[in-house]
Amino acid sequence: MKSNPLTLLKPKTPQNDSVISFSHVTKQFSKLSQKTFKEFIPALFRGEKTSESFTALNDISFEIKKGETVGIIGPNGSGKSTILKLIAGVMSPTSGTISVHGNISPLIELGAGFHPELTGQENIFLNGSILGLSQKEITKKFDSIVEFAELQEFIDQPVKHYSSGMYMRLAFAVAVHTNPEILIVDEILSVGDDAFQKKCFAKMEEFKRSQDVTIIFVSHSLGQVKSFCTRCIYINDHRIQFDGEPKLAVEKYENK
Repeated sequence: MKSNPLTLLKPKTPQNDSVISFSHVTKQFSKLSQKTFKEFIPALFRGEKTSESFTALNDISFEIKKGETVGIIGPNGSGKSTILKLIAGVMSPTSGTISVHGNISPLIELGAGFHPELTGQENIFLNGSILGLSQKEITKKFDSIVEFAELQEFIDQPVKHYSSGMYMRLAFAVAVHTNPEILIVDEILSVGDDAFQKKCFAKMEEFKRSQDVTIIFVSHSLGQVKSFCTRCIYINDHRIQFDGEPKLAVEKYENK
């Protein structure tokens, strides 16, 4: 199957107000047929098949408009995280086209973009740079980031000593201070305590009310999806099963 690369576009909102577009996107991965290296080498010499294709997404299409808050739900392995990684540009589709307009702040994997040996302070500058901020902008926002993350006592400690909750605090604080046009939030919020989760949702509600930030939210908490999202995509068996009102999407998921 011919591979179509991710369409890279300037961060300019198109006339139809669509900031994310998937058109007939399929994503396939290869997985080894042998479980161990000891099994792999003899199979290779015997000319046996050493890998097989796995389809994570199968011919999906959708558009997301500027300012929408879209939840993505579905069982484990259905393709939710693959959609997020394709939007973020960390992988390309096997076929189909993807268009993304706007700077992205992805909160996909805990600790992504952090160096464990560097301090919290150093990682703020590292991660901020990765997300497109200049050193001057990071310096200006530094105190606000640390205050939001509530890590004043630990900001000079290497992040390898941080708990998962502290990682999440720092990652979220940096992401929301980069003036994102597209905010991608995976299950990262599930590792935080209740008080900080409420703080995170309050910040995302600000973005939501402004209608300037597009939010893509993946969660197994169906209650959060119903209360927070304005639209929901339900994916199962690597295809979109429903795209519309969150309450209806959750009902279809629960009654699958």
